[in-house]
Amino acid sequence: MSAPSTYALIQYAQRRHLAFTETVDGLDEGRFHFSAKDNLCALGFQARAGSAVLEGYRPPFDATPIHRLKAAGGQLVGKTTMDEFGFGSFSTNSAHGVPLNPFDPDRSCGGSSGGAGAAACLIPGHIALGVSTGGSISGPASFCGVVGLTPTYGRVSRYGLIDYGNSLDKVGLLSRSAASIAQHFGTIAGPDPKDPTSCAQPPLAGKGRMPSSLALPREAMENLDPAVRKAFQGALPVLRGMGVAVEEVSMPSLRFALPAYYVLATSEASTNLARYCGMRFGRREEEFNQHFNDFFTGVRSEGFGDEAKRRILLGTFCRMVGFRSRYYLKSLAVRQMLIGEYRRVFQEHDAVLTPTMPFLPPRFEDIRRMTPLEMYLADFLTIPPNLVGMPHVSVPCGYVDGLPVGMQVVADHWKEMDLLELAKGWEGAFLYTFPEVRP
Repeated sequence: MSAPSTYALIQYAQRRHLAFTETVDGLDEGRFHFSAKDNLCALGFQARAGSAVLEGYRPPFDATPIHRLKAAGGQLVGKTTMDEFGFGSFSTNSAHGVPLNPFDPDRSCGGSSGGAGAAACLIPGHIALGVSTGGSISGPASFCGVVGLTPTYGRVSRYGLIDYGNSLDKVGLLSRSAASIAQHFGTIAGPDPKDPTSCAQPPLAGKGRMPSSLALPREAMENLDPAVRKAFQGALPVLRGMGVAVEEVSMPSLRFALPAYYVLATSEASTNLARYCGMRFGRREEEFNQHFNDFFTGVRSEGFGDEAKRRILLGTFCRMVGFRSRYYLKSLAVRQMLIGEYRRVFQEHDAVLTPTMPFLPPRFEDIRRMTPLEMYLADFLTIPPNLVGMPHVSVPCGYVDGLPVGMQVVADHWKEMDLLELAKGWEGAFLYTFPEVRP
């Protein structure tokens, strides 16, 4: 039986797993194919960031990472499903469908780049552009059993990205293999005068140095699902067999990352989302003879989902007079404290190793029973490196009842190529498993 075509796999991923919100009508077989998360602007596609408030918005330009992949010979084949504006850990907060896990359609793909994770898993050789604010690349990579690279903040231009949190958002890549990511990461990385935050970076190394010493924070092993703990611990002897030392350390400041992240991220989100009021983008109120407060309220009440409203309210509260120093400024101090803690560990070790997610991909029925706080706690392992802007990669490290478990490696700023060297070495020592696809 011949292997299904790439186009058939794309259609299958959209139809059966809701990985895509839009796809192209046909493929140019002479080019490599990639997808982009729905909050990256692209010519010929809507850019709705998973939200009803941006319904119908078609940007007249390509985001820089998309432009660079096209210039290198790539074809954008579709936009992938995501949580509204990146607000979520399970891609269940989308106005355009909820992506279904390739290993079990009753389970989540992770979030907020859930569609990107599903597409990378279902389509061999596919490159998916994802965006991470607090774990939105690592989480889907873990739940979908693929490799996900989140670069240093500022390494990849954010021009053309519909922002969640300006000081946190990072554009990265997901694929079945680290070799594929390494092949294309150099294309999207590099300074871009349209994004000043990308212009102070050092040159990207042509080849990384394989980390030889990993630090395992004991705090990262708390509150894990026993099945995840067992699978992760089973990967440690494989790492040591590769010549990589793994030593347990203490990083007590990690426990402060989650509350600091949600203060900073929601504060920035509430500011960014103020622009979606029906005047310039997407959904528009038809009654133009209203008071402006009523006009804006109508658009925002109908266009934003519950989680977006929750984060707007939380972020606005944290920025209020009297609360800014109590919450926002303290969270900035926590970020600096965490950077110092990572740097202290990096004096003796090349990188930090943790599980990626604390549990297996959850069933949708279980997600519906979770409180917002329980959902936020799901990202306690992925938030620290995102908060400090350090590069990290998630790779599959085990399988439990056919479901993937991921492990995450964090390096110091600008050392993405070192992480990719480790990920490529891991692929030679550990066999990945992918679900059988029959379009």
